Amino acid sequence: MTCRRWWTAEAVAARLFQNSEFTRYTNLNSPLFPGALWFGPDYLVTNFRRQILIKTFMLVDLWILAVSYVVTAVQIWHLTAFRSFTAFISMRVRLPNLLLFLGLFYCWHVVFSVIGLYGSKRLANRRQEAMDILKATSIATFVLGLAVAVLQVRMITLPFLLMFWASSSLILILCRSLMRETLAWVRTHGHNLRYVLIVGTNHRALEFARIIEGRPELGYQLIGFVDGEWRESRKFRTNGKSVVTDLESFSDFLRQHVVDEVAIALPVKSFYSEAARIAAVCQEQGVIVRVLASIFEHQGLVNDRHFEGTAIATFSPALSDGWPMVCKRLFDILISSLSLIVLAPIFLIIAVLIKFDSTGPVFFVQERVGLNKRRFQIYKFRTMADDAESKQSEIECLNEADGPVFKITNDPRVTRLGKLLRKASIDELPQFLNVLKGDMSLVGPRPLPVRDYKAFNRDSVRRRFSVRPGITCLWQVNGRSSLSFQEWMELDLHYIDHWSFWLDMKLLVKTIPAVVKGVGAV
Repeated sequence: MTCRRWWTAEAVAARLFQNSEFTRYTNLNSPLFPGALWFGPDYLVTNFRRQILIKTFMLVDLWILAVSYVVTAVQIWHLTAFRSFTAFISMRVRLPNLLLFLGLFYCWHVVFSVIGLYGSKRLANRRQEAMDILKATSIATFVLGLAVAVLQVRMITLPFLLMFWASSSLILILCRSLMRETLAWVRTHGHNLRYVLIVGTNHRALEFARIIEGRPELGYQLIGFVDGEWRESRKFRTNGKSVVTDLESFSDFLRQHVVDEVAIALPVKSFYSEAARIAAVCQEQGVIVRVLASIFEHQGLVNDRHFEGTAIATFSPALSDGWPMVCKRLFDILISSLSLIVLAPIFLIIAVLIKFDSTGPVFFVQERVGLNKRRFQIYKFRTMADDAESKQSEIECLNEADGPVFKITNDPRVTRLGKLLRKASIDELPQFLNVLKGDMSLVGPRPLPVRDYKAFNRDSVRRRFSVRPGITCLWQVNGRSSLSFQEWMELDLHYIDHWSFWLDMKLLVKTIPAVVKGVGAV
């Protein structure tokens, strides 16, 4: 019965988001149906800090299982000789036993991953997480018992298995509780926040809003509601709730504001087309979509993976996560740190030359649009006159680029030294500071000025803002300013859709000859 209800919900969601890329990035940790839609906890866009946390959890969990095994062995077998750490590490271990133990480690890791212990627990309650841990340790203990039975290890008895299960379960639950409290403290102090927009103003939407507003430890900031006029609209507004935009203007609002997640609470029978359109807009702009599963109006959808009694389907159009993304951010930090240290003398020389060449600051600082449309200050060596930005409106008629961007081959505002710095892309070097700060990556779509972003008239290309911008990308190694705007955007979306850590490595290698040749540099 459970399977029939579950797959019915998936079928409805699939129809709602048909032809959508979202279904490629749903929760893959369902213990019963790996890779399928999961009406339960979120599986969010994974950033560097979260991936580090997940990998740390994996290592700590295995360490806890190992400690539990040793503690159980000491207590059950009365190994008084090994009650000190020095005595324990000095004991001789046979190779077959070591291989067996490593095999058990791997099996335990797979079990914990399949159960879903490393998925996001932002919307999960304590009881739910504790039950997941008990499931995982029970299966891990069963795997140990099965290995013992097959290999006929007489020393591991039923009391041993029971004590191993109890100790590992208790320690894991305590560690998870401690981490939950730590994250709650961090979020209540204004960090690790996510901005959410709720589509709908019905009872279901209000209840969801009440829950997330009443639990600041979840780290959600409610932007407001999206809906048109209906019979309850006036009553809704008198209760102090804010409708920030209507359904027709949703895409305009999304492109102009920082929105991390959109929760759809529309009744699917009467607003099917609107819900599908909103999902498509979110996909185009790279925004996570949550669907309150009760909009499908099927009974029994709420399962043990629920949030305050409401089952939730999550759709994410982001890049893949896991170790490749961790490696990407670690690589960014490593290379940007080393580059800033090695290039420090060159920075000093360039700074002196800029001061001698023209009046004004050494660095050009400009507001750019970054990840999920968040604004940040980009750093470049100044290559134009100090009043260049104020004069841009005077030379708009000279713009040679198609689309919303502004490019002139022989820009009259560029200084003599600036031409050389631009030709060799030396003016971009200070962006290693942005990479180190986390505003940018070494590889990613180029960050656009606010002026260019506001001139975008196609939502489909706004998906480029769902990833962290970079110093170089496919555009950089394929001609830069010699490409049309449409070709540029297609390359950015191609990068997002086909991203891998090794693609980043290839682009970094190809960037060097592209910079040396100076093709398309303006």
